[in-house]
Amino acid sequence: MAMTFADRLLAHDPALSRVKMGARVTLTILASILVLIAIHLAVTPLPSISYALAIVLSIEGGVAVKDKRPGDQLTTRLMGCTASLFCITLAAALEPYRLVADLTFLCVILAASIARVFGQRGFAVGMFAFISYFIGAYLRPTFSELPLAALGPLFAVAFGHLIRKYLLVDDWRRDLSKTFRAIEHRVSDILLRLAGLAASGTLTEKDRLELRQMEEQLKDVVLMAEGLLPRSADGSMPSDSSPVMAVSIAIFDLHLAAESVIVQSLVALPPAALVNAVLHDDAVAAKLIAEDPSIAASEERTRHSVHALLWLQRASSALREAATDRAFQQLMAFGDLPRAGPPVKPDFSWKNPLVRAAIQITIASGIAMVFGLLLSRDRWFWAVLTAFLVFNNTRSRGDAALRAIQRSVGTLLGVAIGLALATLLSGHTVATVGLASVCVFLAFYYLQVSYALLSFFVTIVLCLVYGLIGQLTYEVLLLRLEETVIGSIAGMFVAFVIFPSSTRSTVELAVARWYDALGQLLEAVDNGESRYRLIELSNRLDETYRDLTVAARPLGSAWSLVTRPGPIRQTLAIFLATSYWARILARDFANAGNGNDPEMHRAIDNARQALEKATARKADCFSIKTPRHAAASGNLPAPGQGAEHGADMVANLLNRLYPPAADEQKSQ
Repeated sequence: MAMTFADRLLAHDPALSRVKMGARVTLTILASILVLIAIHLAVTPLPSISYALAIVLSIEGGVAVKDKRPGDQLTTRLMGCTASLFCITLAAALEPYRLVADLTFLCVILAASIARVFGQRGFAVGMFAFISYFIGAYLRPTFSELPLAALGPLFAVAFGHLIRKYLLVDDWRRDLSKTFRAIEHRVSDILLRLAGLAASGTLTEKDRLELRQMEEQLKDVVLMAEGLLPRSADGSMPSDSSPVMAVSIAIFDLHLAAESVIVQSLVALPPAALVNAVLHDDAVAAKLIAEDPSIAASEERTRHSVHALLWLQRASSALREAATDRAFQQLMAFGDLPRAGPPVKPDFSWKNPLVRAAIQITIASGIAMVFGLLLSRDRWFWAVLTAFLVFNNTRSRGDAALRAIQRSVGTLLGVAIGLALATLLSGHTVATVGLASVCVFLAFYYLQVSYALLSFFVTIVLCLVYGLIGQLTYEVLLLRLEETVIGSIAGMFVAFVIFPSSTRSTVELAVARWYDALGQLLEAVDNGESRYRLIELSNRLDETYRDLTVAARPLGSAWSLVTRPGPIRQTLAIFLATSYWARILARDFANAGNGNDPEMHRAIDNARQALEKATARKADCFSIKTPRHAAASGNLPAPGQGAEHGADMVANLLNRLYPPAADEQKSQ
């Protein structure tokens, strides 16, 4: 059972980054609170704001501080701590003047939001400032309490830095090694599943879905590995001859090979003996099986599956060789992360979406403040907090609406479960603290997965804390839910009315970036550019596709409770298949090295013409009813028939975005 749990954990979090995130926040909170309790008992009583600041700044220190180097992390934490102490003092000074204090809160919100134009450090310092003023306005410390209140931020910063630097360290070498092993395991999982299917000779719709999910899981690890490879200060690969570039190419090739195996196996299952040979890395046996006369006499689609499996076997061996290369091992042993480049000049112009978002956040917080005050003079801060957080990491009004709904639903369920748990554990302090610690860990473990789960577990923690201090009542929890709904509605209202960034326009920008990336890749192939340049452009195309899936999320699947593919997912499938074949085109051209092939140039010209037509239609493909067969990509032939074949497939798929039937329907 323990191994099963560990396997599942590593399958979803190969480098344990989410585990470390949850553990850092939890341990920082526990260490800070324990030291404060010791001071409270042995030296002098501490005000409640000391504990509150220690908790919230432990959270922000674990979540918002994203610098790579420990020294840069400490600088950000100290800047955040300074902003925190200033905001606490400001809140205490303005407490007698409620109207001025509330208006100042909005100014702090505006400043914290504007600070994001300075990058990740500005975002972190802004979050420190906002949450500190929030706590100061909520708990209303006196001036005499401020020196002791400062202990909370100081301990949170100190323990957060020590835990991240010495206990739960960001070690890119170790994490990269883990992702290499995870890539091997996921490829083995795919082959193991295929071996069972090939032995049985049957392939159900459930099996198809499982294979596609396994490919997505492999892609997640591949992108994680790419992100962990050391780069230059500007984010580019060090050089064409660098061992890092060799590993990057090997990862890219393995990913394409695994994709090809799945695509071809969905059409025709390969021979079970060949799958087992590749699974056990027996290159000799795999070659003998592939050269068997019965394979040569089999159907063409079966031969495509065989071809893809042999490619995967070669790609797996190439990655192992690149990862164990002496130069790369020396880099892993003695290399270091590049220092950050020169700071980018902040853009405070109206064209910067961060500036417009800052105005939106401030207006939404003001609306939430007004209606929150009408509901409660003491608890209105929850409404402002919700309105502020609704806009974090959102790209459009649809995205903001989804976030608001997730927070409200998570809070509702958290109130229900938290009330029951707090009542059940009433009087059991140790059990309550233990469960609260577990919920804190789970909240931030799932931070990157689901905002609703984050809200759910945080609400349970609040219920348990209210139970510990004797303030747990149904009325208080209901008020928290009502204030959360007020903040969510305020956020959605502003997202849709004030400087709205519609989901449609966001998708159009994402589609335009994808079109541009594809166009650059086709042009690079047509001009015969280097293999390394083609790899770079292929990776960029893959990144733009992932951005497109995020931008299109509010259009369909996130609003729907059904699991069957809808038109949005069908359209995204065409973009995915096109990205795949464009990368196959780049790979085959790089391997062939024949830039004078007239057939290839003819195919690329056709693909560029199809791209030009699709570009003119922008994102119309997401609003028309595409026939189901147009989105099907499971019947694609295997690569290896020349670069022109990949270009032909790109043109074919681009034309499927707007099939004749859809155009006729559009004109009616």
